[in-house]
Amino acid sequence: MDYVKNAWYVAGWASEFDGELRRVTILEENIVMYRNSKGVVVGLEDRCPHRMLPLSKGKLIGDDIQCGYHGMTFNCEGKCVRIPGQTNVPKSARVIAYVVYEINDIVWIWMGDPDQANTDDVFNMPEFSDPDWHAHQGEALHLEAHYLNVAENLVDPAHVSFVHPTTLGNASSENVPVDVNTNGEIIVAWRWIRDAPPVGFFEEFGGFSGNVDRWHYYYLHMPCTAVIDFGSANTSLALAEDDRNQGVRIFALHFITPIGPDYSIDRWMHLRNTAVGDDKVSEKMDAMFKVAFNEDKEILEAIQLEEKRPQRRRPIRIAIDKGPTVYRKRIRELVEAERVHDLGDPVDPMFVHHD
Repeated sequence: MDYVKNAWYVAGWASEFDGELRRVTILEENIVMYRNSKGVVVGLEDRCPHRMLPLSKGKLIGDDIQCGYHGMTFNCEGKCVRIPGQTNVPKSARVIAYVVYEINDIVWIWMGDPDQANTDDVFNMPEFSDPDWHAHQGEALHLEAHYLNVAENLVDPAHVSFVHPTTLGNASSENVPVDVNTNGEIIVAWRWIRDAPPVGFFEEFGGFSGNVDRWHYYYLHMPCTAVIDFGSANTSLALAEDDRNQGVRIFALHFITPIGPDYSIDRWMHLRNTAVGDDKVSEKMDAMFKVAFNEDKEILEAIQLEEKRPQRRRPIRIAIDKGPTVYRKRIRELVEAERVHDLGDPVDPMFVHHD
């Protein structure tokens, strides 16, 4: 399966984890997660090495998990610390312990080689800690769709005119070209719609009635975290690209967690530079986001069904597909790189290469 293992994925919002055992599935791996007595979220392989019963069906004894079948007990590091009826504990009596990191009320988990896990690589934005910005977590959108299709949708400004005509887009942007930059680590697609009617979202929250200048910037971080920077400003301001904070600006964040080949979870939230601290505004924005994201859900799940059917011809690609095409290529390269182990240059090579 085309999963990138050596990457951080969102296991859930911080509020989803407490002192109870919870099963989480990521990249088709079942993980039992819980918050220990120190407040730290633990992630262990959810399968006892004895008879394969999920540890999530056991119980916590202090900070350790006791298997519900024969009582084998595992600590937070995955090591077996007790086998009822015997004093010796074989080294093989252990489960995988995942690297877990919590920041900005989000719980991240490293799904690959633990020696390569670096918390400095966890997604972050300065707006999370900026008092002039408001952070609000939304919900978890469950999608019966492949995560690559979900991620592609989030580096595609062109679809909003057609999929979200009453919330995030309207007809005035249908023929506006999309700029794409794939030179950096983050794939970026964007466009400005100048002197055009505001979309429904900003009629509601920006108070705009006349024409506006509005923008969409889509940032796709490998392997599947997306940031959509969108907003509006009075046309009279003639904002330059770097002056977007002078308008009503919102970051919609999407943390996509691949569950299986046809199932993904998109946890979404937003950061905004308006109505800071106003919970009622957050609730209204959530309601509009739900409408828009359910529109995406309908499209993506319909695509998933068609992709599983026999194909008589190959799909076509058009001009707006540059970002998604590069994204797929990068995922393939990351997956392929993880399939082999690079031992480095040989010390005493038996072969001499002349290429």
